[in-house]
Amino acid sequence: MSAPSVAELRRVAQPAGHLERRNGEHWAGVLYMRRMSIYVTWAMTKTSVTPNQLTWVMTVAGIVAGVVLAVPGLWAAVLAAVLVQVYLLLDCSDGELARWTGKTSLTGVYLDRVGAYFAEAALLIGLGFRVSVVMPDWYTVLGFAAALGAILIKAETDLVDVARAKGGLPTASEASGGQFSSGLLGLGRRVLAATRFHRIVQPIELSLLALATAVIDAVMGVLTASQVLLIAAFAAACLQVVLHLVSILASRRLT
Repeated sequence: MSAPSVAELRRVAQPAGHLERRNGEHWAGVLYMRRMSIYVTWAMTKTSVTPNQLTWVMTVAGIVAGVVLAVPGLWAAVLAAVLVQVYLLLDCSDGELARWTGKTSLTGVYLDRVGAYFAEAALLIGLGFRVSVVMPDWYTVLGFAAALGAILIKAETDLVDVARAKGGLPTASEASGGQFSSGLLGLGRRVLAATRFHRIVQPIELSLLALATAVIDAVMGVLTASQVLLIAAFAAACLQVVLHLVSILASRRLT
């Protein structure tokens, strides 16, 4: 297949309505990364690189970001944030390349989800190790616990489709996630969603917050800000595990 122009590639790889998906597109992708990723995808069309290979590199970037974040110091936080941006860039580009080449597959979807699991867990564990110089055992455990919470939240979402598949039902639509049998529950979900507190455990937000707290720590000479971030991430993860489960059970996604 000959290399397309960027305009031709964008029409296929970033089809109309794709960026407006309510649950399928991260705000950073809409805001700036999709404007950059299309050029990376265009470059990849000139190579033999496959979408799944890009996904593997994306996963490695997310894991390495967590390893780097575990290292004390401001520059480690800067590098971790950069690596997470690379993770997001490749997360956009692998799907674009798959749509252009027609190499979309269940394997690709699976690898993409695995990459997200590993990246979130790695960043939270890395943050735990970063703060562990203050209280080694306590903050290391807190980082692992927050990572477990982040994984459980994702598992709760993915298990909806598992349950529906076992019941012979199609994948749940985006709209069904916001339909509740109780109006009070629906209102509560909208209020909590408006706070955006759940995003603290997601790689993009967490890496930027970790960078901000690293700057504060460097100025203050102590890890106080990073400690607060880790405790907040742990609390958010624990709370979300419960609230997300209640949200799913109270919605119409399992019917």
